[in-house]
This record gives sequence, C-alpha cells and structure tokens, in this order.
Amino acid sequence: MTFPKNFLWGGAVAANQCEGAYREKGKGLSIIDVLPNGVHSTPTDTVEEDVYYPSHGAVDFYHRFKEDLAYMKELNFNVFRTSIAWTRIYPTGMEEEPNEEGLKFYDQLLDEIINNGMTPLVTISHFDTPLYLSQKYNGWESRELIPLFEKYCRTVFNRYRDKVKYWIVFNEINNVHTMPYAAAAIREDKAENEAESLRMRYQAAHHMFVANAIAVKMGHEIIADSQIGCMLSFSGIYPNSCDPRDVFRTLELEQRSYFFADVMMNGAYPYYAEKLLGNTFSQLEILEEDLNLISSYTNDYVSLSYYRSTTIKDGMMTTGHTGGIKGIDNPFLGNTPWGWQIDPLGLRVVLNKLYDRYGKKLFIVENGLGAADEVVVENGEKRIQDPYRIDYIRDHIQAMAGAIEDGVEVLGYTYWGPFDIVSAGTGEMKKRYGFVYIDKDNEGNGTLERIKKDSFDWMKKVVASNGTNLS
Repeated sequence: MTFPKNFLWGGAVAANQCEGAYREKGKGLSIIDVLPNGVHSTPTDTVEEDVYYPSHGAVDFYHRFKEDLAYMKELNFNVFRTSIAWTRIYPTGMEEEPNEEGLKFYDQLLDEIINNGMTPLVTISHFDTPLYLSQKYNGWESRELIPLFEKYCRTVFNRYRDKVKYWIVFNEINNVHTMPYAAAAIREDKAENEAESLRMRYQAAHHMFVANAIAVKMGHEIIADSQIGCMLSFSGIYPNSCDPRDVFRTLELEQRSYFFADVMMNGAYPYYAEKLLGNTFSQLEILEEDLNLISSYTNDYVSLSYYRSTTIKDGMMTTGHTGGIKGIDNPFLGNTPWGWQIDPLGLRVVLNKLYDRYGKKLFIVENGLGAADEVVVENGEKRIQDPYRIDYIRDHIQAMAGAIEDGVEVLGYTYWGPFDIVSAGTGEMKKRYGFVYIDKDNEGNGTLERIKKDSFDWMKKVVASNGTNLS
C-alpha cells in the first residue's frame, strides 16, 4: 500500500464533546448544554440544578489542551480536527461584537496545534448552535440565522486567516433529517404532524445551504488559499436481498443522504428533490437569490464520517443516529459492543461512490471504534489492552488504501476521537474511542488522568510509516 507523500493523518474531536468549561469567560449556552444524555435525548428548557449534563465538564480539554495535543504530536499526526464553539464567540448569537476571551482561547489552541507540527482542520458549526437561537427562532428553520452565521463566519475567518487553511462549514449536515435538533437546532415538538416536521427540517436545510454558500464565498475572499469543505455522515447501505424492491428502496435512502451533498457540490437541487420531499418541496421558501448563491459557491471537497453499514428491506421503518442509517443487521458482519456493524470494505464502496458522483477530493474526518475499555494493572503500571481497536483501524486503513488504488483522491484520515471524549449519541464516557484513556465515568466521576492504550503505540508506527506498517 502506498499513500501520497502529503497525506494527512490525524485525529478529530468536537468542542462540545471535549472542552468543558461550558460557562467560562463569557461562553453562552449551546443546544448541547441542555442535553443530559446525548443528542438522542430530550433537551431541558434550561440548565436544571439536579440534572447531570456531560458536556459541561466533558474531559476538560479547555484547560488541558496542551497536554492532549502533546499526545497527538507523539502520535506523529500532521493534522488535527476540532471545532469552534459558536457560543464562545457569540454567546447568544445575537451580539454585535464577538467575545474577545473566546477568540483568545482559539488563538491559543490553534497556535498549539501548529506548534506541535499539525495542520488545523476547523469545523465552524458542530452541533452547537446557540441555545438562544433555537428557542427564539426554532433554529435554522428561520432565515434569521443566515446573517447571524455570516457574522460569525466573518469573525473567525478574519481572526484565524493566517492559522487555518482547511475548514468544514457544518458537521454532518445530512443529519438534519435524522437528528434535526443536533444538526439544525430544531425542536420537532413544535410541529403539529409529521408533514410539518418534514417541512421544518428541509426549510432549515435550505437555509443552511445558503449559509454554506456564503461561507464558501467569504472564506475564499478572506483566505485566498483556503479549502472549504462540506461534511456528511455516509454509512454504508445495502439491500437486504436481491429482491428489486429492496434494491430500489436502498437507492431511495441513499438519495436522502446524497441530496445534501448534491446541492452543495453540484450547486443545484437534484432532479429527485420533488419526489424525495413530495408536497413539502413546493412549501419551502426558496428565493431566486438563494439559488444563485448555491450555484455560484460550491464546496472544495467532501468530508465524511464513516463508522458502519446496514441493510434495507422494502417497506421497513428506518432510523438514524450518530453512526448513520440503521436498518437490519448484515449476517456477514460482526458488531461493536454498541451494535454498530463493522464493515471496512463498505468504506471503500462509499469512497468510490462519492468520487464517482462529485469528482472532487474526499477527506475521511471521522472513523473509529467505541468500546468499553478496561484498565488493568501489570507490574504496577496501568494498561489498557485494545486489540479490537487496532483490528478495526487496520482494516479500514486497508480499505482506504484500496480506494486510493482505485483512483479515488483522498486528502486524509482523522480518527475519531484520538483521546476519550463524551459520546455525542448517548452522553456516555463508557463508550471510548481514544488512543488515550481519560479517567472519567458516565456520572462525571474521575481524576481525568490520561493513560496511553496499546493502540497508541501501534497508531504511532502506522502514521510514521505513512500507513505502510500495519503489523
């Protein structure tokens, strides 16, 4: 296997899952700050004193980022993906002037990433819309969020123009359909029926498409050599059988995910939009000037998360979560302890499909294995043995290499998450992904001690060899 000389190897985290310090130095409340059990739980209206919110303290990356980034340097990473918390910059989203203390924090964080030999990859909005905007406007359902987001983007582009080249506008934007609160700050309980809920979600998606185009335009104007990507969740989806009805139903579900990338990469609503949304499409407020922006300013690359695959049967109800669309388990595949099917070859399939469709570079910005790692003591030293994680990553790197051999242009691979962080889906700490164990449990107890896992030394060798040493 041969990876390009300039291939980007690194790790990925999100501010709301690692930083903590949820009200420090002027930070406002985000939608995540009122979720007690991850993005699939019901938000509280305010922060309640007797409720534990895992995002409030997270793993204290806000105060410990130098220590954690030193581990990333030791792993030989040359890229590190993180996000900016919108509410550190504009606490409610409505302020005329940004919070200087929040800007200073990201100055320090980005400088530390660069000083440790890594290129920053920054997500502008990663499931942390200001809570005030969710409650006042029902999030991105309202056009009012477009100029507020434009103001936020202008601030961070100007402030970090000399520090950041690679940007992602919205994290997993296609989860507007399956996780509308996390992805678009929408409260579905405001909808009277399913039809109204669908309209709310796709009106929000349209406003986010416009905001994405504005961000691309602005980013290129302010930072001449910037690369502005879109980001989507792309789990593998297969027909449950060779019954043509299963095949066609699978195609329809794939279109539901591709829909978002089709708009942002091709610059227009796809031919199947009316069929996908039915009467909802005609109910959306779509202005001519919106379509002109979307057409003129498409993204430079497609970034994606890939964790698992599933199978689809005609007529079945499907659900979606942080791992992607969930259907029927594939008997040819194994499962993680959280029931996510392990399908490395599916990554190669997805990469080929995306490259066939858009012909632009791809960036795998999330891929990883969540497991209940256990600390053991050997010869007086703490140790975490995680061969299952090594197997998972090795097989996915091989699949990625196969796609590159197929001719797919892949910019890089950022593993999710390189040190243990709060689970987005469930709010757990028990579901651990990292190469570095962090001593904290689901109830918030622990010392926050950092301990290398066995996978740490293995991944260090992989990156040092540019992906060729997988033994």
